[in-house]
Amino acid sequence: MRIGFVSLPVSGHLNPMTAIARKIQERGHDVVCISTPDAASAARAANLNFVSFCEEEFPDGSVDKQWSELAKLRGLDVVKYAIQNLITPFCKAGLDHLEETLTKAGVEAVAFDSTYRLLELVPMRLGMPYVHLWCTVHADLTGLTPPYYFNWPYDPSPEGIARNKEGSRKIAEFGNPVRELGIAYAEKMGLQIDWSNPYATTSKLAIVSQIPREFDFPNPNLPPQFRYTGPFHDDKGRKPIPFPWEKLTGAPLIYASMGTLVNGLEHVYRKFLKVAEKPPDMQMVLSIGRNVKPADLGPIPSNAIVISSAPQIELLKRATLCITHAGLNTALESLAQGVPMVAIPIGFDQPGVASRIAHHGAGEFLDVDAFTEEDLFAMVQKIRTDPGYKDKALYFQDVITKTRGLDVAADVIEAAFGKALIHAEQASA
Repeated sequence: MRIGFVSLPVSGHLNPMTAIARKIQERGHDVVCISTPDAASAARAANLNFVSFCEEEFPDGSVDKQWSELAKLRGLDVVKYAIQNLITPFCKAGLDHLEETLTKAGVEAVAFDSTYRLLELVPMRLGMPYVHLWCTVHADLTGLTPPYYFNWPYDPSPEGIARNKEGSRKIAEFGNPVRELGIAYAEKMGLQIDWSNPYATTSKLAIVSQIPREFDFPNPNLPPQFRYTGPFHDDKGRKPIPFPWEKLTGAPLIYASMGTLVNGLEHVYRKFLKVAEKPPDMQMVLSIGRNVKPADLGPIPSNAIVISSAPQIELLKRATLCITHAGLNTALESLAQGVPMVAIPIGFDQPGVASRIAHHGAGEFLDVDAFTEEDLFAMVQKIRTDPGYKDKALYFQDVITKTRGLDVAADVIEAAFGKALIHAEQASA
């Protein structure tokens, strides 16, 4: 069986998707990574076969230009812009071209990046098995937990559930263009879909989240095919990133990063650098991405190293504290190294990750629009000096080590597609 892994062409999705694809390939399965041309280098770094599609709509080099528009947005503006201007065109192009791509590549089963919305309609039409993988926080459509676009605390009371459902309804309005594309495709292909059921097109075989169960909010109402596994990452299969290791002094290290997409807020980085000046016994490595230039940040303190991209896992192995946008990959990689966090979420699922960090005591979060350098310094000092945060981070390090996320996810995918094969053989007998 040849398995296609279909991913959005941005690093926060490609890194976990290529990691699990590589794990499946290591087990002897035939694997191909499918995405737009900009994803080719990530697939090659992971030693995966790569098939591009939607080349006309998204030629090589287009992702940086298109997604850079997000850099200075925040909050629900990020979500609305991304869904309407990025996810919707990806969905339209994918629905137009995925069937031909799967057929030409000889794909027999598909593992979807769940954010690549409604492309599962294509294997549904083809009678092909598919699973969904959540690289971000998974969507909870039951209302029991807050939509991940908000940093709301966990509240299972009737009032909390009503709040959650209203938040989900608001976000669903942003997604109407994608929904309309899916409805049109289904009608054209003769697919009978109950669009009143939010799980109507979700895989019946497996929905896999890289969040460890222990890091999520309690939720007994998830579908029976839903599986927590643990992070889809290891130390392998990524493009090498140079770093001036000789500049590390051996002082306790703060690693700071606001991710690769909504990372163009210069004033936030300036506050980070002001904080770096205050604790003389610390050193900071600040990764600013490609949307900001170091020259725009003013004087760089002598105990700070400013870079455009970072070998994140290697730096976290040396870090005492991580200041983060609360992207799920960074949060899980920090916890995997036992590093507590100060989270400053900007958009997407980052508020939901930040609320989980605080809920479980592995760090705290600040409002990106309201915090001052004094607030950040106080929070850094609080987490540095209160051993409870480090203890919680070490607890999750132990959880992640024991859950073996990549292995468990591979087990789930193998079982799901094996089950699909058995059903197909029985149907043809």
